[in-house]
Amino acid sequence: MITSSLKRVELIIGALLVPLDYIMMIAAGYTAYVVRFGNTVSTLRAAVYVLPFGDYMKILLASAVVMVIIFAFNRMYDITGTRRILDELRKIVLACSTGVLIVMILFFFNRELFSSRFIILSAWLLSVTYLAAMRLTVIIVERWLFRRGIGVHRVLLIGSSRTASILFDAFRNSPSLGYSVIERALVADASLFDKINKVIKIKAIDDIIVADQELSREQIARLIEFSKIHHLDFKYAADIFDTQVSHIAMRPVAGIPLVELRRTPLQGWGRIFKRAIDVVFSSLALVVFSPVMLATAIAVRLDSAGPVIYKNRRVGETGREFDTLKFRSMKKEYCIGEQFGNPAAALALEQKLIQEQSIKTGPVYKIKDDPRVTRVGKFIRKYSLDEFPQFWNVLKGEMSLVGPRPHQPREVEQYADYERAILTMKPGVSGLAQISGRSDLEFSEEMRLDTYYMENWSILLDVYILFKTPFTLLKKRSAL
Repeated sequence: MITSSLKRVELIIGALLVPLDYIMMIAAGYTAYVVRFGNTVSTLRAAVYVLPFGDYMKILLASAVVMVIIFAFNRMYDITGTRRILDELRKIVLACSTGVLIVMILFFFNRELFSSRFIILSAWLLSVTYLAAMRLTVIIVERWLFRRGIGVHRVLLIGSSRTASILFDAFRNSPSLGYSVIERALVADASLFDKINKVIKIKAIDDIIVADQELSREQIARLIEFSKIHHLDFKYAADIFDTQVSHIAMRPVAGIPLVELRRTPLQGWGRIFKRAIDVVFSSLALVVFSPVMLATAIAVRLDSAGPVIYKNRRVGETGREFDTLKFRSMKKEYCIGEQFGNPAAALALEQKLIQEQSIKTGPVYKIKDDPRVTRVGKFIRKYSLDEFPQFWNVLKGEMSLVGPRPHQPREVEQYADYERAILTMKPGVSGLAQISGRSDLEFSEEMRLDTYYMENWSILLDVYILFKTPFTLLKKRSAL
């Protein structure tokens, strides 16, 4: 059974911290204003200059944005399984102190803002207090969820060393750490990988944690490759081997430093931000292109009998299957899928065409001069109009605007083990392979480009691909 590498609980909590921090900063500034210009303090010491509340709130709202940005640079929004209270307090005091200093510098020439030293000091103390209380509440809620098994990382622990025993006892006795040992392999012998394979098949595992100094480099390399193939997070006790790797994260658990090898930089906030972009722009695309989609649907229906939308089974993130939505571009009797009759005859014809007319080698096929395609189908395939309904797949979270090309289950079955690592990410409407040759690339080249995208993902790379996609659609393809 394949599980998600990053628990939904972690993503939700990480996403909530930004607006909660912003609200706490506003609350601290508002409280400082009310206290300073309230009856009690004003009676003790009258204000020489009273800043209008409306003007003050404008400054406060802008200052709170600056503070949140400073928090981000201080790594206060790292998405991890557990948060340590002392570390959170240290970050809060440092970030708030730095933030207040920067805000003072930014508004240095506006003397009215800082005419009250009381507001500055009280706002700083209140922001530390409010943020600490809020973050402490988040930690308590997070640990409460972990103790009930919600969002916990299910672990396969490898090793019989003292370090492994410490981790095993810590995970077993402290559920609030967010880890649960589902299986432990004590001996790193020839049967290790047979045992791991059996565990993976019958139990849901999220992480493989290695805490055994006796494992050879070859065994470690095999475990890393195994983790990639099965979409598992790989962690190890520090100093098992001193090799240079990219996309690593390290944090202590029970006093033992654990290093995580990440399959892709698309983790944590990158994942949240990418999903936000998908939701916003897929919604916008569905509205903006609705006239084009309506015209295409009418043309498809008038050209040939059958459903307008063709549901095509594909393999998505972590191997989950889903139906991509496309405008039907083939005659009804030749379409393959549950929504169409006579699937055996249609599949037999397709296999015959693949053998005789496919321009690709390997698991993926592409039929040149496909006789099953309708007149309208040729046109909408040429300009990728048939793929516009996939914006709905993006909105549902089955696909992304940018990602690896989605393939059919029977194609994925022919993947080599190392090629299955590409299923780490959601497939995309567009992608690096799509803009580099559309459907004309050989499978090996397509896989190389998709793997590069997975291992080097960034927002800028997504923007580049989206910008180049419309220009790529105008290029002629060798197969329609």
